[in-house]
Amino acid sequence: MLAAAPGAGSIVSGLVMARFGVMRRQGKAVLISVAIFGAATVVFGLSRWFWLSLLMLGITGASDTVSTVLRQTIRQLVTPDYLRGRMTSVNMIFFMGGPQLGEFEAGAVAALIGATLSVLTGGVGCLIAVTAAGFWAKSLVRYEGESPRESISVR
Repeated sequence: MLAAAPGAGSIVSGLVMARFGVMRRQGKAVLISVAIFGAATVVFGLSRWFWLSLLMLGITGASDTVSTVLRQTIRQLVTPDYLRGRMTSVNMIFFMGGPQLGEFEAGAVAALIGATLSVLTGGVGCLIAVTAAGFWAKSLVRYEGESPRESISVR
């Protein structure tokens, strides 16, 4: 059940996002969803109750889906046409390799200081990273997204 919880959260958030359509203030929503992911990871790391752990893992899946969908959308919309293929290839390197590097890092840290502290440091690191991104990436914070009318071009 614990292994399935992030996937269940992801499905729920994906269905909710599909139902509501275009989201406003997409840049802030990315940062908030990543912060929720980090906070849920910290609570999961501290939890000793099965149901709280299950809920936190569901929240990590939901927030990761929101972040992923919005990041992919923003990246496609703000990248100039002539760079979109290159941007996508670089993104795929991180998308395909990043989680495996993260799993290696988490396993190495868990071997050194324990699984609980590995999860906690990962969650805290995520919160630090999203705080730094919010501070330094002002264009992301200000990004609003396109309205459906703006994205439809009549030729």
